Amino acid sequence: MTTSATTVVMGSMCAASVRCYAAALKAGTLLVDLDERRLPLRHSHHRYRVDGPNGLQTLTVPLVGATNNMMTPLRDVLISEHGDWRRLHWGALYSAYGRSPYFDYVADDLSRVIHGSQRYLHDFNRQMHEVIVDFMDLPLMTRYLEQGGDVAAADEDMRGRIGMKKPDALPISNVAYYQMWTGRDGFQADLSILDLMMNMGREGIFTLMAMTRG
Repeated sequence: MTTSATTVVMGSMCAASVRCYAAALKAGTLLVDLDERRLPLRHSHHRYRVDGPNGLQTLTVPLVGATNNMMTPLRDVLISEHGDWRRLHWGALYSAYGRSPYFDYVADDLSRVIHGSQRYLHDFNRQMHEVIVDFMDLPLMTRYLEQGGDVAAADEDMRGRIGMKKPDALPISNVAYYQMWTGRDGFQADLSILDLMMNMGREGIFTLMAMTRG
């Protein structure tokens, strides 16, 4: 596969949407801005959406402190262990995808991340991203900007432009792919990349490529 050999900058996102991965894959190089602030403007830094037996569900990684108008840079945002969320996330993913074609192949790696001991949100997000890129064999180079890193090096800044709060205006089409719950709910666009990974495995790359074709 060939990409456009450009660079996009995004914030750190938790099991980001299929649309997010399509945009990153089209560029080829992803810069993750760990100094991003005002996180409530885009909820996908600690939330991801899946479709399961009870319909659409948004899973949230709880954070330490109030997130409303949070000015703390992403690199310093701490995870809270309130509410046994790791067990709840794993239970939701198992219910949604336990019978999907590729769940068994990635379950161990994914479980290690979800049941991990990460203190910082960006560590959790990074480990999830690494599992996804490795399992789907995506030709995507990811660089994490150190403090004071130059986001101007990117060809396009997508911070805050791809999230779950409102539709984006990016030139990315929603391309239908096999989903376990289509017969009940119809095709659900803009779910977490985990949905594409569980249902399509490495073949999911062709869906991502089709999404960015004009």
